[in-house]
Amino acid sequence: MTTTNPDVPMVEMQGVHKWYGHTHVLRGIDLTVPKGTVCTVLGPSGSGKSTALRCINQLEEIGAGRIRVDGVLMGYREGVRNGIPTLFRLHPQQIALQRANVGMVFQRFNLFPHMTALGNVVEAQVQVLGRSKDEAHQRAVFQLERVGLGDRMDHYPAQLSGGQQQRVAIARALAMDPELMLFDEPTSALDPELVGEVLSVMRDLAGTGMTMIVVTHEIGFAREVADQVVFMAEGVVVERGTPDEVLSHPREARTQDFLSKVL
Repeated sequence: MTTTNPDVPMVEMQGVHKWYGHTHVLRGIDLTVPKGTVCTVLGPSGSGKSTALRCINQLEEIGAGRIRVDGVLMGYREGVRNGIPTLFRLHPQQIALQRANVGMVFQRFNLFPHMTALGNVVEAQVQVLGRSKDEAHQRAVFQLERVGLGDRMDHYPAQLSGGQQQRVAIARALAMDPELMLFDEPTSALDPELVGEVLSVMRDLAGTGMTMIVVTHEIGFAREVADQVVFMAEGVVVERGTPDEVLSHPREARTQDFLSKVL
């Protein structure tokens, strides 16, 4: 799936719409995220931020538009029916292969409670990528040490703090060697004193050049780490720009109102 052209965006959303029944959640989203950059997405609850992430990862099927990751059309192939250009949905197995290139970390940690931290990081590698248990074990140890959990590998989720569980979830995603990492409010379920340890891991990851899209309410993180800040409301992108442009000098009234409430 990887292309060698650095000029091809890692993520390109073009006119993306999403409906849940009669509810129009995404209303024509356009977003470009260059390779090696960090894009943070801000906005009030219900603005469509998490849905946009789930559409990128094909956990949700879009209603209209196109999403490309590293130049590859996600979830569909282009074709012609009755002389009309048409998108055809890929087989679920093909979509799963595409999804393997995109790591995602959720609000809730989604760890297997009956497996240790190490087991959680090993399992997806074996089941999805078909790696041997020895190779998966080596990669799991490396990633758990990378997120500061080298001394917690044999602990079960119930024996770990929320921050530690989220770091296991990050290690699990990284062990799949993704081209892109999506974070859906990764600190929202954590006690305030545990937020810092997860954000620290994410800062370190951003420093390696990993392309990241982060839905978050952590304005300080967005200001410090993001290359691009996107503000969404009511299913549209209201404003985008550098952290200084959006967070310090917002042009749109909806952005100004939101920031006045969260800062």
